[in-house]
Amino acid sequence: MLESRMVQNTIFSEKNKKNLKRKTAYLVCSSLVFFSSALGNLFTKPAQAAIGTHVVISEVYGGGGNSGTSYKNDYIELYNPTDSSVSLSGWSIQYASSTGIFSSITNLTGSIGSHQYYLIKEASGGGGTVDLPAADVTGTINLSASSGKVALAKVTTAVSGSTNSNVVDFVGFGSANDSETTPVGTLSATTSIERKDNNGGTAQGQGNGWDTNNNANDFVITSSLVPQNSSSTAEPSTNTKTGTDNDHIGLGNPSDATNNISNSNNYLMVKPQYDLSYNNSKHEPNWVSWHVGSSDLGSVARQDDFRADTTLPSGWYQVTASEFSGSGFDRGHMCPSADRTSTVANNSATFLMSNMIPQAPNNNEITWANLEEYSRSLVSAGNELYVISGGYGSGGAGSNGYKTTVGNGVVVPAKTWKVVVVLPNGNNDLSRVTASTRVIAVVLPNDQTTSSHPWSYYRVSVDSIESMTGYDFLSSVPANVQSAVEASVDNGPTN
Repeated sequence: MLESRMVQNTIFSEKNKKNLKRKTAYLVCSSLVFFSSALGNLFTKPAQAAIGTHVVISEVYGGGGNSGTSYKNDYIELYNPTDSSVSLSGWSIQYASSTGIFSSITNLTGSIGSHQYYLIKEASGGGGTVDLPAADVTGTINLSASSGKVALAKVTTAVSGSTNSNVVDFVGFGSANDSETTPVGTLSATTSIERKDNNGGTAQGQGNGWDTNNNANDFVITSSLVPQNSSSTAEPSTNTKTGTDNDHIGLGNPSDATNNISNSNNYLMVKPQYDLSYNNSKHEPNWVSWHVGSSDLGSVARQDDFRADTTLPSGWYQVTASEFSGSGFDRGHMCPSADRTSTVANNSATFLMSNMIPQAPNNNEITWANLEEYSRSLVSAGNELYVISGGYGSGGAGSNGYKTTVGNGVVVPAKTWKVVVVLPNGNNDLSRVTASTRVIAVVLPNDQTTSSHPWSYYRVSVDSIESMTGYDFLSSVPANVQSAVEASVDNGPTN
């Protein structure tokens, strides 16, 4: 508890961070306006503020359906970094080969919401095994897997190049003869170019709005393909106390985690499938938080593709898939695989090692698993859930005995805990949490004795987990409601 409180005391409050970022943004923008005015037309295209002020091309992938690829189709993804919805009626995506003219055009329809994505499905090479998420529009452009040019235009007639007045955004890659300043590098059938996040990094969940009008600086080449559409969560989701329906931390950010890399033991990672606070010294999450509704539960098979999370900040240790081998501890999912069976991508995301803690087999496979299964039965019965879980302390007993760490210093927690908020399906979730809302909270010993009792035996109050961890759960809920639901111990049905 002391460690958790010390971590919290070393970081800015969310309000102060937002104010600081806002003031910094004003200063940067003011400076750029002055700089541009002073220099007049010295540059053909003045550099703009780091976060784009218009809809941008956020990802381009041309290897769809090629040999050795997963996705069946090429795709282009757009992102809206502004605070307003933008109509795309009369707009188009246009493609040209690296030295060719723009003659391949896909007309766009509808609109793109504030901080949201728009997915354009293009041609297939005939192979691949994975369908894209539902596209917002479908075209027939056959993109090169290595080099080319893509323009986002506010017309449906062909543009001439990056300097055309109707071009909203432009990307050149590989050996392209046109680009914003410098093209991105050459791609392969298994890589895409992805725009950097709103902070100029590669963190998931922080938008893809970095725009300095230099393609080489604004994009990275990645093999982690995560196409997003208009149904994907807005990014960045407001990180705390928003109450946004289905936001994974819509009921609160219990440790005030932030995405500042200096906050390495309480680092916020926002993914489409769940959010988490990562602890770089423990090489595991402090907590993982997620929303579960009926749309999350489908028929996709368990992917079992355990792997390192390559989206961790540069220089941080990435726990490998084999890290727990021979330790006597399971790679214990916090957000369960079975809570994300709507798409292959969603299920696969739960196998990132940043979603794992070392769990004793009898904890993970029996008692913990039974609570997971019961929770999903509540969803099937017409409810939606807000769930958060993690580990506490150091030292647990697995099938090979007691250990404090496994692998390269991954901490074995002494206990595992979970909080489940149960709401009937509906809207305005935050306002529907009342003093009578069912909240299930448990603390389990991380050892082989756990399975001697059912999960219901380990029920406790939320207050007791807060006292143990130093976290503040349900912080977005009105104080009087929070006090009532956190003080009681659930005694509801268990099957």
